[in-house]
Amino acid sequence: MKHTQFGKKGWTPDRIKNLKGKVFVVTGTTSGTGYEASRILLSKGAKVVMLNRNLKKAENTIESLKNVLGNAIEVVNIKMDLAEQESVKNAAKEILKTIPQIDALICNAAIAQVPNQVLTVDGWESQMGTNFFGNFTLQALLFPLIEKSNGRIVTVGSLGYDMGIKTIKFDDLNWNEGYTPNNAYSQSKLAQIMSIYELQDRLKEAHNSKVKAYACHPGSSRTNLINSSGSFMMKFIFNLMKLSPLTQSAERGAYPQLMCATEPELDEKGFYGPTGRNNWTGPVGAHTLKPHATDKTISKKLWELSEKETGIQWNF
Repeated sequence: MKHTQFGKKGWTPDRIKNLKGKVFVVTGTTSGTGYEASRILLSKGAKVVMLNRNLKKAENTIESLKNVLGNAIEVVNIKMDLAEQESVKNAAKEILKTIPQIDALICNAAIAQVPNQVLTVDGWESQMGTNFFGNFTLQALLFPLIEKSNGRIVTVGSLGYDMGIKTIKFDDLNWNEGYTPNNAYSQSKLAQIMSIYELQDRLKEAHNSKVKAYACHPGSSRTNLINSSGSFMMKFIFNLMKLSPLTQSAERGAYPQLMCATEPELDEKGFYGPTGRNNWTGPVGAHTLKPHATDKTISKKLWELSEKETGIQWNF
């Protein structure tokens, strides 16, 4: 077992100081790592703004968090469907209007392994449209509020970034030819991670902005991700895996995003997640990111394409 920069046990939430007066915006919080991250942030005194598309589930989540932590916690939900640009824009508008600051935006929500090619209302392959373009727009629109508090942008990627074609298929972004659930998912996760490292460069070029951007992943955690969008076979395989020591709890899966959102002086260049075998489980810290995820030519081209596709310009 490797030792991380945080010692043998790796990073744990014990390191988080009192967060009273801090505001965290977290996507996809009704279960899994998003729920656990919200619970831990609230337990440290933070205010959490949850972004979820299902209002009933979000209400139940708030109720459940109050049962665990007491009624005094500061938590609200704003409706947002990452798969629809209009919904993302409306949610961002609501946040800008009602929330005074953002200390960290945690982009945790995702869909995975969609069995057949599906296009979003905006005309993108569903995993790329949700996991990548949805987050690109959300981050850009909330950037002024994050900048106001010298805050952070945290993208929850996936080891899946290294399990597909290892580049962006610019000539057929929607996989009209040769769609596979894994390749499309992998491309969306690679794009998410690439854009964070590209964003770091642009923040430095702009005017030495104090905003920090981080990429992490939850390892192999027992969550509902595959159950909500994967094929029958993928669900079967993943639910079998959940019973094995190759997976960890959703709470432990939330540690990397919590670390990236709260740990002072954390190196932006790191890629954070479990450091055990295959980076599936184990102590949380920085570990190797394959070079294709920081290919400057591709990430610059992806950024320019994203601004064109979404019609959103970042205002550095």
